[in-house]
Amino acid sequence: MSTTHKNRSILANLVSDAPVIETPRAAASEAAPARVGDRLSALARVTSGEYAEKTFRLVDPARCRMWARHNRAYALLTVDSCADLLDSLRAQGAQEFPAVVRRVEGDPDHDWEVICGARRHWSVSHLRNVEHREIKFLIDERELTDEQAFRISDLENRARQDISDYERAVDYRDAVQTFYGGVANRMAERLEVSKNWLSRFLDLAKLPAEVVQAFGDVRHLRENHARELKPFLTEAASRERVLGAARDLAARQAGRLTAGEALIEAPKVVAALKAAASADPKAGAAAPAATTVRNAAGAALFTLKPKAGGRVVLEIVLGSAGTNGDFLAAFEQELARLRPAG
Repeated sequence: MSTTHKNRSILANLVSDAPVIETPRAAASEAAPARVGDRLSALARVTSGEYAEKTFRLVDPARCRMWARHNRAYALLTVDSCADLLDSLRAQGAQEFPAVVRRVEGDPDHDWEVICGARRHWSVSHLRNVEHREIKFLIDERELTDEQAFRISDLENRARQDISDYERAVDYRDAVQTFYGGVANRMAERLEVSKNWLSRFLDLAKLPAEVVQAFGDVRHLRENHARELKPFLTEAASRERVLGAARDLAARQAGRLTAGEALIEAPKVVAALKAAASADPKAGAAAPAATTVRNAAGAALFTLKPKAGGRVVLEIVLGSAGTNGDFLAAFEQELARLRPAG
């Protein structure tokens, strides 16, 4: 063995545990020098602090449970909502990005709880249990306090479009009390967001249950909807009208779900609730239509038009074919109906 080859062999053994960064190779003769060079480069970056080594695990997803404070509604995940991720996992045969987890103790059925990665956990579980694919759940185990876990989870999911505003809002509502003593300013500082931005989500989480149910699916509920409805929920009279309309809408949405029909769209729900809030409570039901009174032969005698204040306007049909006796008899009959007490 030449000195050059011997040195390469020793060098390869020294750096064999360092991260490997693969690069394209033009020919087999170049493979050994390129591989040694890559490992030397990777080792230099690790020792310089530019990179940090991290060990991931491939585990059975059944050994992982969702963190109780996970901000995604796991029960709402479906094949449709995870379609893009399922397609990627099928094509690659493996999970590309690890889920963030932490170790749990005292649970014989689980070893970890998922802080970030509910969709990945659901999708891998589906492929294993339903499609019987040989795939495991890639995890990144960390030591985290609950507050740290909340911030990591929020940071990962904040820009995602597949987690609803309402899910995020409920998570913020609970977190501000649990971790920040109910002080929104403190929470905004920790999350590095503006107080106004955070306040909009906290307002969304405060919507009455009746209003939330009126949308039929919380994923359709946005923070701008809460902003539009907030003024009408502040004043007592309009609030009651909104809640009444919301209950009616919730019943209609439930009926549509049962029948397999599309839900009433969120903008239409908001418009209906605002219309109910703006209705004049003094107007009440629409005024009864005018009544035309006729004789036995069907000839029109007069018309009664109800008015406000318990009044009725009587308009006589002077050209009627009825007799004066018909007029008098009909008038007495209507008067007794309208004023039964005399």
